[in-house]
Amino acid sequence: MIVSVVSMPEGVVVRTGLAQAREHLAVTSGFVIVDIDLEDERPPADEPLSRRLGLDDAAGEWLGRADAHVRAEYRGGTAIGVVPVVCGDEVTHIHVLADERRFITVHHGPVQLIETFIDRLPQDPPPDVMTTLFLFLQGVLETFRRAVTQAHLEVEDLEEAMFERRQPEHVQRLAQLRRRAAHLHRAFLPYAAVAQEILVRRRMADHHLSEERQAMNRLHEHTVQLVLVEIEALRDAARRAANSYASLVADQQNVVINRLTIVSMVFLPLSFLTGFFGMNFAYLTNRLTSEDSFLEFGVALQVGAVVIALYYVLYRTHWRQLRDGRARAAADDQP
Repeated sequence: MIVSVVSMPEGVVVRTGLAQAREHLAVTSGFVIVDIDLEDERPPADEPLSRRLGLDDAAGEWLGRADAHVRAEYRGGTAIGVVPVVCGDEVTHIHVLADERRFITVHHGPVQLIETFIDRLPQDPPPDVMTTLFLFLQGVLETFRRAVTQAHLEVEDLEEAMFERRQPEHVQRLAQLRRRAAHLHRAFLPYAAVAQEILVRRRMADHHLSEERQAMNRLHEHTVQLVLVEIEALRDAARRAANSYASLVADQQNVVINRLTIVSMVFLPLSFLTGFFGMNFAYLTNRLTSEDSFLEFGVALQVGAVVIALYYVLYRTHWRQLRDGRARAAADDQP
């Protein structure tokens, strides 16, 4: 277990133990920021982490539990909840408790957001706990926005690479990005619903809420909706890229089928003539007995059939399309 205590407004970070952090929470005159990394440790069921920190509020009995899902509560001036945070390629959950004097975060394993947040406290110290809470929650949303932006750029680069030269690994990476978008959406949607409910309830229930708190409330609510829109845009971009890949595959299959059609149209008259001359009709056995007859009916008919087939396939389709395309390009170039 790693416990970090930050005394505000000085911003001094101290690495200490859980007992020392409890004493610091009890005797400090200002507000305190405490970060607890439980690593692989699980709080004992008979003594919750909130009790070990000297927090008597029953709302925090589930603080630090690894099986806790996204949730939020506000009781008697104490805000407590579980928020999702993007950490690398995974989504982890951080437990948060905030009142007028304490801001406590609990998580399992290192989280880049926590380290960055604590490092910035001496340069930009927040004036109170509620401002600290909103700054931290804005940082949570920024982790999702950065992950969505990076995935969106990868989708666009992948789509451009597919049109230049399609590779088999493109579809594998595209499938991974689609799962990434779905995972981000599934992780963020519960938080968006909970945040919307809590923020709207606070604005409607507390008529004495200061203008600054209302502004932070509205800013966070707007950012939550913005992140949802960006995640939906990422999912749409991944679907569009998948459809583009399917279209490229279909076009390639059409080219292959077109070539097979040309080959079959060339050899179909041959098959017909060989089958026809292989029959034992009286006309064939009695009349067509000379070499001139074979050249006239066998070779000439075959050559004529091949020429007609090639004319129909090439001139009526490819050459006409090429000619029409050049005509349209010339017409577009004219002022």
